[in-house]
Amino acid sequence: MSSVSGEPQVAKEPNTVNRVTFAGSAAVILVIALWGMLAPDHAADTIGVLVGWVSEGLGWYYILIATAFLVFVVFLAVSKYGKITLGPAKSTPDYGLFAWGSMLFAAGIGVDLMFFSVAEPVTQYLDPPQGDPETLDAAREAVVWTLFHYGITGWAMYALMGMALGYFAFRRGLPLAIRSALYPLIGRRIHGRPGHAVDIAAALGTVFGIATSLGIGVVQLNFGLNFLFGIPQGTTAQIGLIALAVLMATVSAVAGVDKGIRRLSQLNVVLALGLMVFILFAGDPVYLLNGLVLNIGDYVSGFSDMTLNTFAYDRPVQWLNDWTLFFWAWWIAWAPFVGLFLARISRGRTIRQFVAATLVIPFLFTLAFLSVFGNSALRLVRGGNAEFGEIAANAPEQGFYTLLAQYPGVTFSAGLATVVGLLFYVTSADSGALVLGNLTSRLPTPTTDALPWVRVFWSIVIGVLTLAMLVVGGVATLQNATIIMGLPFSVVMILVMWGLYKALSREKSGEAFLPKSAEPTERVEAAD
Repeated sequence: MSSVSGEPQVAKEPNTVNRVTFAGSAAVILVIALWGMLAPDHAADTIGVLVGWVSEGLGWYYILIATAFLVFVVFLAVSKYGKITLGPAKSTPDYGLFAWGSMLFAAGIGVDLMFFSVAEPVTQYLDPPQGDPETLDAAREAVVWTLFHYGITGWAMYALMGMALGYFAFRRGLPLAIRSALYPLIGRRIHGRPGHAVDIAAALGTVFGIATSLGIGVVQLNFGLNFLFGIPQGTTAQIGLIALAVLMATVSAVAGVDKGIRRLSQLNVVLALGLMVFILFAGDPVYLLNGLVLNIGDYVSGFSDMTLNTFAYDRPVQWLNDWTLFFWAWWIAWAPFVGLFLARISRGRTIRQFVAATLVIPFLFTLAFLSVFGNSALRLVRGGNAEFGEIAANAPEQGFYTLLAQYPGVTFSAGLATVVGLLFYVTSADSGALVLGNLTSRLPTPTTDALPWVRVFWSIVIGVLTLAMLVVGGVATLQNATIIMGLPFSVVMILVMWGLYKALSREKSGEAFLPKSAEPTERVEAAD
C-alpha cells in the first residue's frame, strides 16, 4: 500500500554494513595511506607522473564536462522538470531556509576558502595565466579567476548529484546511494557488482577530496596557532590537530544531522560573516564595496570566455594543474559526498528550488568573502608591500593571518579566524564521515544514518589519509592526488546525468517508474 502522503512503503531491512563497498573502499584507502607513510618518495614520484598524464591528455575533458554539468542542471531547473519534488508530491521541507542554506554552504566549502581567499588573488596577480603580471588587468582578473574556481560551475556538480540522489531515494524508494541514480540504465544490477563499483569509486573520490581540504586546513591552522601562541609548525603539531579534528568530527557525526552538523554549520556561517564584516570595516569599506561590484561585473561578463578556455594556443600547463584542473577535479571528488549530504537534507524541495538555492545561496556568501579578502590583499600588494605578496604566493597558509596582522585588533581577528577555520574543518570532516558511513551501509530508509561505529571508523580513516598525504609531500601532493582520483568518478557523474534525465522523462510522459528491487506492495504512478 502507499502511505497517505503518497510515499511508497518499502520493505525495510536492518541497518547493516555493505561488506563489499565498506571493505573494498577501506582496503584501497588504507593501502594508499600505508604506501605514502612507508615509501613517501616513491608515492610522490608516482603521483607526479600520473597527474602529468591526466593534465596533458585529459585537461580538455575536465573543462568540457564541468561546463556540461552546469548547462544540464540549469536546463532541468528552468524546464518542465523543475516542478518535480524531491519526495512525494505533498511532502514539505525538513529544514527552514537559514538552517538549510547554512548546511548547503558549510558542507560544500571547507577551510580551503580561507586558504585561497588571500593566496589565489595574490598569486594570479603576480603570475597570471596570460598577459603581463602586476598590471591593472592582472589585478582585475586575479579575483575573478578565484571567483570562477569557487563559482557556480563547481556548485552545479553538487546540484547534479544532490538532486539525482534525492529524486531516486525520496521519490522512487531506492537507497540513498550513488548506485541508485544508475537504475534507469542498468536496472537491478545496481545491487550487484556494477553498483558496488560505483559506490567504491564515490567513496575513494570522497575521501581524497576531503583529505585535501583537511590537509590544507591542518597546515593553515598550524600556522595560526604558531602566530597566536608560538606553537611550532611541523608534523607533531599537525598530528595533534588531526587528532583533535577527528575527535570533534566523530562527536558531531555520531550526534547526527540535527544535533551536530546543523548547529555547527549555523555557528560557522555566523562567525565567518562576522570575520568578513570586521575586515570590511577595519579596512576601507568604500574601496572594498567598489571592488565587490566590479568583481561581479567582470565575473558575469567574462564567464563564458573562462568556462571553455583550454589555453590551446599558449598552454600554461603548471598553472592549469595548480588551479582550474585541480579545482574541477576537487569539486568532482567532493560531489558524491556533498551531493549525498545535500540530498539527505533537501527532501521536499522541488528541483527548481534545489538548483536555485545550491547555485545561488552558497555562491553569494563565497563571492562576498573572496572579494573582501582578495581585494584587501591586492590593495596591500599594489600599495608596495612586496613582502606580503611573496608570503601569500609562496607560503599560502601564512597569507590569511599575515593579512589580518595589517589591521588593528589582530589578536581578536586571528583568534576568530582560527575558530572559524576549525569549524570549517570539523563540518567537512563530520559530514564526510556521516556520508561515507551511509555510502558503505545498507540502510532501512533514506533518512537513516549509518551505525555510530561506522561513522567513527570513517572519521579515523579520513584523518589517517590526510596525515599520509602530508607526509608524502604536503598540500601539493594532496592536490595532485585529487586530480587523479576525480577522474573515474567523473565518468560516473556522466552516467548519473543520463540516468536522471531518462527517469524524469519517463515520469513526465506518465510512465510508472518504481524498481522491483524496492519491493513496494503497490506501484506508484508519477505524482506531478
